Amino acid sequence: MQIIPVASGKGGVGKSLLSANLAIALGQAGKRVLLVDLDLGASNLHLVLGHPGAKEGIGTFFTGQSKFEDIIHQTDYMNVSFIAGDSEIPGLTSLKVSQKNELIRSFNKVENNFDYLILDLGAGTHLTILDMFLLSPQGIVVTAPTVTATLNGYLFLKNVVFRMMYNTFKKGTPAYNYLETLKKDSASLQRLYIPKLLEILEKEDPEATELLKRRMKEFHPRLVLNMIDDPKDAERAHRIRRSCQQYLDLDLEHLGVVYRDTLQDKALASRLPVIVYKPQSIIGQAIFRIAEKIIQSETLKFDSDYDMTQAAETSFEIATEEATDDFGQKMAYIEELAGTGALTPGELAETLRQQQYELTALKNENILLKKKLLEAAAQGFKV
Repeated sequence: MQIIPVASGKGGVGKSLLSANLAIALGQAGKRVLLVDLDLGASNLHLVLGHPGAKEGIGTFFTGQSKFEDIIHQTDYMNVSFIAGDSEIPGLTSLKVSQKNELIRSFNKVENNFDYLILDLGAGTHLTILDMFLLSPQGIVVTAPTVTATLNGYLFLKNVVFRMMYNTFKKGTPAYNYLETLKKDSASLQRLYIPKLLEILEKEDPEATELLKRRMKEFHPRLVLNMIDDPKDAERAHRIRRSCQQYLDLDLEHLGVVYRDTLQDKALASRLPVIVYKPQSIIGQAIFRIAEKIIQSETLKFDSDYDMTQAAETSFEIATEEATDDFGQKMAYIEELAGTGALTPGELAETLRQQQYELTALKNENILLKKKLLEAAAQGFKV
């Protein structure tokens, strides 16, 4: 079974559209597909799929109301099964470590029943999203040609690489300790390109770094550039690939581009996936081409020792740091793009304005998270 996590650094770039239509295209090609809505807190994949809201899904599975096999629903589309996300269940915006591990084990149990497992992940860089993306070396990152979308797509992959480091380096090892030291100065850490960081880590911990380098060679994420309006927009994909090669030491495979098409809105209103509503549409043909590339690709896996159920846990306090870290990462990448000439002066000005707005929002979020931490600590003292 080939696992295909589908993620994006930014919402609204067509991630769910790709997941649903890709599942149907693979099903029409005779492949057995399990499509899972893991965009928890914003689960709407069933709307794109044209599937009625399911009473049993991820939420009822974790509450013990349903067995895993009972939340796998047959769809109206050939060879396509579906697991709903249950966004209306309180608290199900992210998974606990135990829930994530239980879900991974459940996926492994049905491995022989399906040819493809497509995971429609949430947008952003929550640890659960990163770990689910790392279930496979062949995850898909969906982005759009706007500056902020490509920026967030790159940053998502950068966070995935750092997550892979923490999952590879065991706690207490020289490599892990060095990362923790760097983490105290997040600005310096984000400006340190991965190839250079690997050189330093190799001196600190040669054995662990060699294992990481092997896993990074096994890692072959794939890119889909959606919502393009002009052939010139396709150049964005090449810019992301070059940035990933130069700064992340990653070889990013380009699966293709998808043009913006107003038919998607009409298809959604008709509660039909666009490749069913009009297979010959521009979007439909692009999806079929991407599906064909996936069918022709070899199924890859990480080494047998890379067990995501043993992924490193992170302390709750990190939540209060994430807002600041995220902004620092974005600003570091802007510097990278400006230095390489990948951003025009107009695009740089637009990005800076957007970042100023996001910084304000992130500061407010940080204040809220700190308040929750204090409340949690106070309850703990009472107990």
